[in-house]
Amino acid sequence: MTAVRDTRRTALRENAVAAVTKAAVATKWLVLGAGTAALALLGVIALILVAALCLVGVGVLLLAPVLSGVRWIADLERRRLAAIGTAVPSPYGRVPTEWREAWRFLRSDPGPRRDIAWMCIHATFGLVVGLLPLELLSNAVEELSLPLWWSSVPSGGATILGGFVTVDSGAGARWAIVTGLCWAILWFALPPLLLRAQVAPGIRLLVPHPDVDLSERVAELTATRAAALDAHAVELRRIERALHDGAQNRLVTVAVLTGAARQALARDPSTADPLLERAQQSVEAALSELRSVVRSILPPVLESDGLSGALSALAAQCPVETRVDARVMSRCPVAIEAIAYYTVAEALTNVTRHSGAQRAEVRVRQRGDELVIEVEDNGSGGAAVGHGSGLAGIRGRVEAHDGTLQVHSPAGGPTIVEVVIPCG
Repeated sequence: MTAVRDTRRTALRENAVAAVTKAAVATKWLVLGAGTAALALLGVIALILVAALCLVGVGVLLLAPVLSGVRWIADLERRRLAAIGTAVPSPYGRVPTEWREAWRFLRSDPGPRRDIAWMCIHATFGLVVGLLPLELLSNAVEELSLPLWWSSVPSGGATILGGFVTVDSGAGARWAIVTGLCWAILWFALPPLLLRAQVAPGIRLLVPHPDVDLSERVAELTATRAAALDAHAVELRRIERALHDGAQNRLVTVAVLTGAARQALARDPSTADPLLERAQQSVEAALSELRSVVRSILPPVLESDGLSGALSALAAQCPVETRVDARVMSRCPVAIEAIAYYTVAEALTNVTRHSGAQRAEVRVRQRGDELVIEVEDNGSGGAAVGHGSGLAGIRGRVEAHDGTLQVHSPAGGPTIVEVVIPCG
């Protein structure tokens, strides 16, 4: 029996701790939601003022800054929702800065209109719901402790039930314990429900409009598929050129030299040995070039040493002094590691050929479900993603995997090539 009672006590204690933790976490997010609701209220006031000023023609000049403010407030809520556990992507592209473009943007894009609708709801309902758990917790603490201090306040200064009932006797103070327990029970039970109610408008309105999201995604997939096909075709042409201009020519030379050696054996065997030696050298050179082509398709060092080891080997072969800082905690998919490897290889090739740099640095990080690659050099700068350039080839490979490429290369340097690839 003792063991059963101990087990029940342990279970009750664990359930109580879990209930308190759940209520406290929900209260935290509700209060943070009240903060975004206060900002949303300011945003709604600003929108009303701009709409009023539009009647006299001045408000249109403030439309672009107000839309930027709406976006900033909505993005704060998106980050809160993502931290809670519901990822809400932003529907925005670039927010215009000129009032005519801002007006067209507001009329044609449903994203800002949905954000404004969310702001109106969140500024009222979200603010009240966000502050309610604090009121419940405050009432619980105040009324549970009322018997300790009610006699020290002036007559009528102690109240229960949210200030509706005045306590003027010891019996009334003891009843405050009961009402305080009721407030505490409400605090345990309501915050998770209130949190779901508070975030519901954001989950529904802050996501991209279904029609817009679908059309943009179709366009994006069409573009990335075209980039993937182009990158594949470029890779096939590179392999074909490498085989045609290298190994194939070597093997043709071997065939010619072997035929000449056979004829020399029939006429003068002493002249055949130099021909056979040249044929052997050509065979060895062809084998070396074939190995190089095979390694360029998928470097074996990636499989054996992982991305960090492969990049270190790549940096060791670079004529420019290169430091590698690769902090990849786990293995990425093979295709992603190959893209990362070729990105760094092409970037270092550009550094060697065009930048005039003395030093380069390669940084690789895993940021959530993304692989971030940065290649920086202290060269002359001025690098650009042009058609047919190495950076254009990197962009084609990266975009084929839904990644992005950014090049920061002011005149005089430094040049930073940043690639972000989803690797989840």
